Amino acid sequence: MSVEELTQQWLKWDKDPVTRAEVEGLVAKGADGVAELKKIMCKRIAFGTAGLRGPMRAGFNCMNNLIVQQASQGLVCSVLELIPDALKKPIVIGYDGRHHSKEFAAVTARVFVKKGFHVLLFRSIVPTPFVPYCVMQRGAAAGVMVTASHNPKQDNGYKVYWSNGCQIISPVDETIAANIMKNLEPWDLPELDSDECKALVSDPLDDIFDRYVKDSVKTLCHNADFDARLVAEGKAPKIVYTAMHGVGTQFVNRTCEAFKLAPLIPVKEQVEPDPDFPTVTFPNPEEGKGALALSMKTADENGAKLIIANDPDADRLALAEKQPDGTWKIFCGNEIGTILGTWSWEQYKKTHPEVKPADCCCVSTAVSSCMVEKICKDEGMDYETTLTGFKWIGNVALRHIKEKKQNFIFGYEEAIGFLIGDMSLDKDGVRACGVMCELYYHLSQEGKSVMDYLNDQYKKYGYFTTCNRYFFCYDPAITSRIFSRIRADKKYPTELGRWKVKRVRDVTIGYDSGEPDLKSKLPVTPGTEMITFFFENGCVCTFRGSGTEPKLKYYIELSGDFAKKSDIDAEHAEMVATLPYLVLQPVENGLTIPKD
Repeated sequence: MSVEELTQQWLKWDKDPVTRAEVEGLVAKGADGVAELKKIMCKRIAFGTAGLRGPMRAGFNCMNNLIVQQASQGLVCSVLELIPDALKKPIVIGYDGRHHSKEFAAVTARVFVKKGFHVLLFRSIVPTPFVPYCVMQRGAAAGVMVTASHNPKQDNGYKVYWSNGCQIISPVDETIAANIMKNLEPWDLPELDSDECKALVSDPLDDIFDRYVKDSVKTLCHNADFDARLVAEGKAPKIVYTAMHGVGTQFVNRTCEAFKLAPLIPVKEQVEPDPDFPTVTFPNPEEGKGALALSMKTADENGAKLIIANDPDADRLALAEKQPDGTWKIFCGNEIGTILGTWSWEQYKKTHPEVKPADCCCVSTAVSSCMVEKICKDEGMDYETTLTGFKWIGNVALRHIKEKKQNFIFGYEEAIGFLIGDMSLDKDGVRACGVMCELYYHLSQEGKSVMDYLNDQYKKYGYFTTCNRYFFCYDPAITSRIFSRIRADKKYPTELGRWKVKRVRDVTIGYDSGEPDLKSKLPVTPGTEMITFFFENGCVCTFRGSGTEPKLKYYIELSGDFAKKSDIDAEHAEMVATLPYLVLQPVENGLTIPKD
């Protein structure tokens, strides 16, 4: 369809006066508005990684009420098509504190009521982890969380969970995408305050919050008496917390209280939800010192040496610790994964001495550190690598639980997402916060720091150093060209610089030179570029296109004996400075190199 036809279709369907006015204003500009109309109308926002994510404005390529309604219509048709007795099961809907999140959640609820579903609509903002937890607790057919996680303030998103409590994967996502396109014309919907909606919509917040806290304490809090004693004796270490202008504060505070921990010291400027994120350029604790500057200031003012941060929807967790020389160490996701994973296993062994390690499992992604795999191997646990993203981690964990009858201990991805235990199967920054605080209480009484604890693991299992960075690439055609050159009819490089390649895995086409049949054990993802090189010196280096951002990412890890740490660090630094430029050729391909 032409831009004129698409624009008229939009104006026919859209009932929101704000987005209608935006489009009408562009139409009124005549030729001057055509370029912008093409931008927002001619390419439809893709239903991809667990749903939708994009800027909030009018048009088929953005997040708005019409797009949310169309997505919900496709989702409800898919639920009815794929889930037996679907109408006997509720639908869970939550939302964060971003602009329009509550509005989008209401639209979603009205669509499901239209088809006769009982809707569990949280009455106020909640952490993303509450939605999959509620799906599992209430036996729901599906769940929707309206959030853009750590994206900039102009963005919002629509994340979908299936009846198993996991983010959707193929072929469910493909079915939903197809049903969206079959149901684009908006249905007439009941208003949220209508008798129809009042009869079918209820609020699960109080019940789910209570269950969540009780389950967290029951399954993850192993030292409550010890924690309480330290608090009573005035020996509890000080910990600073920031919600990054998001939803986390009240939920983290109550969880920590249930763990018998002392109140966390809040970063006052960031403790309340604010959709404009006024104190940070990007509301992403991964951004480092810029995002954590106020946290460090608060910690210094209060004599605290540990900082815990959630992202705005509280499903991820960041960590920083003041070092003896006065500097702040910001732990990367792989380091936090090692810390939380090891502690979780230690506590599980202590409280379940009858369980054999072989009956336990951990999961992480192909771009995360290999250290958790090494820990599992040494401890006798089962371990599985999967693709990037918690939609894969959750579904793999569920398979181990259901099919192998194993106890799931820990899963993580390097992008500061952590899953401890199986009370729900998506990353959770709230319960991870409680576990991290309890670990810190334990360390404080041993006279140790978090960095000391990490070094203890390096000494025991081996030293792993990682680097995860990216180049900006705004043209998908360039990304395709780069990876086509790398694979060149499966004639992959056998050496890069002075380092020899031992094995290549290309999940985009399902190839793995290290397997007898040359087929990758990981799921084939033809829509996502990802190639991993395994070097003879033990280095693992992955290059991939991002599914949600205009980035080409690379992950480089080198490991060895902790006694040789300085040599490993030096060679790793050399590989980091060399491999991305040899493989991605950022200058030749016009990629933008981040300033930092």
